[in-house]
Amino acid sequence: MKEEYLKLKKHYSINMERGWPSEEQLDMVMPMLDTVSSETNLVKEVDYRAYAGTGGIDPLKKIFADVLEVETDEIYIGGTMSTTMMYDIVNKGMLFGLQGGIPWKDVPDVSFICPSPGYEKHFKICETFGIKMISVPIYDDGPDMDIVEDLVKNHEEIKGIWCVPLYSNPTGSIYSDDVVRRLAKMETAAKDFTIFWDNAYVVHHLTDEEPKILNMIRECEKAGRPDRVFEFTSTSKITFPGGGVGICASSKNNIDWLKKNSLLQLKSGDKVNQYRHALFFKDVNGLKKHMKCLRSIIEPKFKIVDEVLQNELLKYGLVKWNLPKGGYFVNVELVGVSAAKVWEICRDVGVKITPAGSTFPYGNDEKDAYIRIAPTYLACEDLRCAMEVFCEAVKLVADI
Repeated sequence: MKEEYLKLKKHYSINMERGWPSEEQLDMVMPMLDTVSSETNLVKEVDYRAYAGTGGIDPLKKIFADVLEVETDEIYIGGTMSTTMMYDIVNKGMLFGLQGGIPWKDVPDVSFICPSPGYEKHFKICETFGIKMISVPIYDDGPDMDIVEDLVKNHEEIKGIWCVPLYSNPTGSIYSDDVVRRLAKMETAAKDFTIFWDNAYVVHHLTDEEPKILNMIRECEKAGRPDRVFEFTSTSKITFPGGGVGICASSKNNIDWLKKNSLLQLKSGDKVNQYRHALFFKDVNGLKKHMKCLRSIIEPKFKIVDEVLQNELLKYGLVKWNLPKGGYFVNVELVGVSAAKVWEICRDVGVKITPAGSTFPYGNDEKDAYIRIAPTYLACEDLRCAMEVFCEAVKLVADI
């Protein structure tokens, strides 16, 4: 194995650690910067140059209300990233409480349920605030609801659950109708239990199928718990990361609460940037058309990942994976091979991949089996090279 490792070892400089948009994707968005100039009329329902307009401008709220199938008064646009709003609402829960409950900081062992493998930034938010994380398995149709229902029914300290319901990060799971309904209806010991519904990939399809999930906001309404859910999405992987827009949808009651309690933080937001987005997309159909263009760039990269894994590793039975129907990641489960050792070899030869364990709370993958592949950022040639290195690393650790 040592001899083979020395043959492999050379200097690469390839980074597929994060699910970033590629340069080609960002180039496609550049015309958005030309939609607003000094000649543009920015005095609409409010003056977009001034303070008024907390919670977002109407044209952009209309587009994302259509995307999420809610009303415009159930939409809040705050800042440039949805992660910022998730962090903020958890912070508000800790300091002030949600749904009329006591501040979470006053709850001993305050906890969140974390379907795993999952999104590491959700877990980092919990770590930041000292919120205990409870890992539960996630399957193709969503989290193990028998475990979830039992936990929330018997533990008042459990205040929330993280969910990426469509093309889950990183598993690609698509929540079934049954899972959505059970989450909305389930009896919880905590009256202020909250679903953090991170619908990041709602328009990030990679097939013509374009599956839809049930509307969690409406299902919570039907269940008599309209304030149970905050839904999030953003344009971070659609336009410019850090220069996009972050969107939150919820009950009108929750949106009014969010506006009131965010007034000092975000009096108006960047309405000019919001208007650029509205002019660029025009309407929900324009947004969908743009996403089809992005798909033409992204989909071939997922096919490269699938092709290399099939050609290099399938015959050895060392990996399990699914080619997702959308989203940004491929979740690889190694069979009888240490994910940490594979990651180390890739790192040593200059191929950066998501660190082993990252997709579990506290970085603790008890099976040491999961690696998240993020194919979008790299050019196809570099991606193929990175995947070939990854496969060689797997074979080295397996001593093949």
